[in-house]
Amino acid sequence: MKRLFYFILLLAGLSAVHSCKDLLDENGDPLLDINENTGLNGPRALFREITDSDTLAEYHYNGSLLSRVITDSASITDVMWSGDKISKITFKGFLDLDGDGDLDKDSISYTQLFTYGNSGKLETISENRSFFKRTTVPPSTTPGPQTLYKKTKSLYTLKYATATNKLDSIIMRNGPDAPGTVGFQDYSKTKYEYLGDNISKVTRKYGPLNGSAFGSVLTAYSYEYTNYDDKISPFTLIPFGYKISRILSTERNDQESSMLSPNSPKRLSITDLMDPVPTPVIFSTDYNYDAQTYMTKGFGVNYIYKPL
Repeated sequence: MKRLFYFILLLAGLSAVHSCKDLLDENGDPLLDINENTGLNGPRALFREITDSDTLAEYHYNGSLLSRVITDSASITDVMWSGDKISKITFKGFLDLDGDGDLDKDSISYTQLFTYGNSGKLETISENRSFFKRTTVPPSTTPGPQTLYKKTKSLYTLKYATATNKLDSIIMRNGPDAPGTVGFQDYSKTKYEYLGDNISKVTRKYGPLNGSAFGSVLTAYSYEYTNYDDKISPFTLIPFGYKISRILSTERNDQESSMLSPNSPKRLSITDLMDPVPTPVIFSTDYNYDAQTYMTKGFGVNYIYKPL
C-alpha cells in the first residue's frame, strides 16, 4: 500500500502548466503543440514529457530513430539499432526502486540486449545490472564516490498470442551475477489483456524460482485501464522496444503499460492482489489534444512534439 500511496501523491502533484523556457528544442527550433490550438502537419516526433516543475523525459533522435532519452536527474538511456530494430539499450543514472516517491541516491547502470525471432518480433531481453552506492568516509560525514556493491542478471521472455499477434505475457527470471552463483533465483509473470487494440488489464505476479520450477506467488498487482479515447497517444511515436525497456526499468513500473496502446485511458486502477480484501486505487483524467488529434496533456503531464 505504501507504493499505491506514493502513486496517489505523484498524480496529485503533477500540473498541466509549463514555463515558456521550453518553447525551443535542443537545436533551437520552435516546439509544437504548446497549447491545444496549434498543431503539426507532417512527420513528428515526441520531444518532451514535462510538468510545471520538471522535465520527466527528453527524447533525442538520429534522423528518425530514437537515440537517447534523458530523464530525472540527468539519467541517460542510450538506444542502439541494427537496421530498423533496437539491438541494445544502456542506462546510467537513478531510479526509484523502493517506490517511496524519490529517486534513490545510489546509482544504477544496466545493459539490455534484444533478440528477435524469425517473425521479426522481440522475443528476449537479457540484462546485466550494476548497483552503486555512496558510503560515508570517516572521519568526514560526506559520502564518498559511488562504488559497485551488487550485480544482477535478468532474462525477459516475451510471448505473443497466436490468434491476434499481440503481446500476451512477459516472464522475468532474475538472480545475482556473482562468482559461485548459478542460474536465477526469482521470477515474475506478467499477463496482458486487451479491449480491441488497447491494453485493458495487466497482472504481474512475483515469486521464488527453484531451478526451473516457479514457486508460490508472494506478491501480485493488477493494473486496469478503462475509458479509452479515440485519439492518438504520444507513445505511438516511440519504438516498442524502448517502451518495454522503460516498463521493465523497475520491477513494478507496470502502471505505464498503457503506453503500449494506440489510444489513451482516462481511468487507471491499481490493486494489490495480496491484500485480504483487494481494493483498487483509482485515478482519472481528462485529455487535451492538438488539431491532428495527438494527445497533448493528461494526468498532469504535457507532451511536446517536434517536426522530423
